[in-house]
Amino acid sequence: MNRINRLTDGTSYCVRYYKEMKVSELWLRTFIDPSLSAVELVEQFTNAGIEVDSLEFTQDPKQAVWTFKIPPNRGDCLSMEGIARELSLLNRTAYQPVVVVEPSIDIVDTVPVQIKSSEFCPYYVGCVIKNVNSSVLTPLWLKSRLEMAGIRSVSVIVDIMNYVMVELGQPLHAFDLTKIDSELIVRESKSGESVVLLDGQALELKAGTLVISDKTKVQAIAGVMGGADSAVTDLTTDIFIESAYFDPVAVRLAAKQYGLKTDASYRFERGVDPTLQKHALKRAVQLLVEITGGKVGPIGEHKERSYLFERPVIFLRKKQIFRLLGVEFSDQEILDLLQRSALKIEVEAQGFKVYPSPFRQDLVLEVDLIEEIARLYGFHHFKSEKLSGALDFFPISEAQIPATSFKKLLTSRGFYEVITYSFVDLELMQLLNMEDPLTLANPISSEMKAMRTNLWPGLLQAVCYNQRRQLMRTRLFELGNCFFRENDGIIEREVLAGICAGSLYQEQWGLKKRAHDFYDLKEEVEALLALGGEQEISFEKTEHPALHPGQAARVVRADGHIGYLGALHPNILKTLELEGPMFVFELNMESLKKAKRTVFRPVSKFPMIRRDIAILIEKTVLAAEVRSAISECAGDFLQQVTLFDTYEGEGVVSHKKSIALSLILQHPSRTLVEGEVNNIIDNVVTTLSNRFHATLRE
Repeated sequence: MNRINRLTDGTSYCVRYYKEMKVSELWLRTFIDPSLSAVELVEQFTNAGIEVDSLEFTQDPKQAVWTFKIPPNRGDCLSMEGIARELSLLNRTAYQPVVVVEPSIDIVDTVPVQIKSSEFCPYYVGCVIKNVNSSVLTPLWLKSRLEMAGIRSVSVIVDIMNYVMVELGQPLHAFDLTKIDSELIVRESKSGESVVLLDGQALELKAGTLVISDKTKVQAIAGVMGGADSAVTDLTTDIFIESAYFDPVAVRLAAKQYGLKTDASYRFERGVDPTLQKHALKRAVQLLVEITGGKVGPIGEHKERSYLFERPVIFLRKKQIFRLLGVEFSDQEILDLLQRSALKIEVEAQGFKVYPSPFRQDLVLEVDLIEEIARLYGFHHFKSEKLSGALDFFPISEAQIPATSFKKLLTSRGFYEVITYSFVDLELMQLLNMEDPLTLANPISSEMKAMRTNLWPGLLQAVCYNQRRQLMRTRLFELGNCFFRENDGIIEREVLAGICAGSLYQEQWGLKKRAHDFYDLKEEVEALLALGGEQEISFEKTEHPALHPGQAARVVRADGHIGYLGALHPNILKTLELEGPMFVFELNMESLKKAKRTVFRPVSKFPMIRRDIAILIEKTVLAAEVRSAISECAGDFLQQVTLFDTYEGEGVVSHKKSIALSLILQHPSRTLVEGEVNNIIDNVVTTLSNRFHATLRE
């Protein structure tokens, strides 16, 4: 179950998935040294990283119930025997496993079993027991132990199956033999098959689910839950007991697909001991014969060794132990610690060759063994020290602007940074008409089917969230990666994007309320581009499927196209039920970060001369084109060209507009004379007339 592991100061550190394992102390004492005190048990488990959640006392002090929080990687501790084995390991005491008596075979009856999915069920054992007295009441000692373990009593046969599962960690299942048609088959389900489970739930199965069936129908979802059709009842006299090793991935997939979480599936998902099945079956047969009577048939065994979980041989380096733990252990100390974990070890010159036990499926890598050494040594023995290290400083190139500079600039201009998911709604991407996105084979949800090729979907969802809460003024930006197909592969590009909606200023008395417009956004983009120094930048009229026609521009610099800005298309706002207008920009960070190297120029001591011209020009001609033409023809003395007025209306023909520009002229080493200035202005007027058919406005 979900648990929040908290630091000592109470702050949330991380979420981990624990399974509460309730353990009767009286039951536990049958496995380990009864002289160990409760305080010692708590201390040893805490030092080894397994938390003792609570201790409940009953009227009988010997019947105290421990509740352990078993980490998800310690499936071997999901049993009484596993807990006892762990305690004996930590306390260096003798461990006494359950004594199982070999069953005497009284009958020859068996159930034929076919394994059609050996990769998901490599080991399967079972046996028939006839003339069982199912009406016998569950013995009080067994019922009491189950209840203290948090499992309710159902019937004597089911109780014994649950008891062995809690005692040894191997889930078992009992079928009513009379309800099985001829044989049992372990296979994958076909689409459209159905099963009624023990809890009464009717399920239509998807293709590929690992099931147990007979010749007629499905009788159980393997490793998860049995079916109601073959369930044992108080009238059952003949049973077939199943004990198997099921693939953890197959069980996990089935449990997730159908929303079924059972004690059996929890254990199978984490990997049970692949050598335990026959031993657990014999234990169940022993208890059944003792409590309910009956005649036992031979144990049928089906094993496909090639699919059984093979324990990897791990090489443990001595240097790596010291590097990670900071403690020097002798060879004998390491041998002593690991051999207590029932690990087979061979000593070599540079380290140890370790063969993990079959029940320790969490030991796969070298670092797992080092963690095991630390755990057995005791975390409390490690001294806490302040971290220290050398800091290396590297020069920052003037040709590269750090991303934090752009963030700080936007924040200072009233924007808020957001971080949205890289997974986005495919329909929203298609609405914005973005590039062909990368779709996910197994999305988290229907709203996260695709990898983003643009940051606008996340920003739009953030604005939508705000507007639905009456927060109409929004200025947001995001710096993140987008994902594209290229040359049969996938590449990532860092992108900076922003969005403006609602009024330009916060509501106040000193300024009239005014919505954002295209030029407000253009000003923000120009401020970002200015961080790169004086560079040739232009905004070219363009068309973009997500932007309003006539209010869309692409940003071009000397190194090429670097982004877009403009108003969102009204159809998009209408579809998303957003209140507009709304303006967005997106810039390629790789290009944006490139800065022009600063070059010193002496400041002229001589006066500047300003000349203003007003020209009539076609409406289709952009002011940027006019400024560019003036810069080309005015010569080296031109310092600045500023557009300070535009006019359309009375006195100007309908297909033209009037624009007024100021030209600032200055010589670096002398004062310009009137004749030079007039020549420059005449040259500018002539160039504009020849290139754009412009005329001076009278």
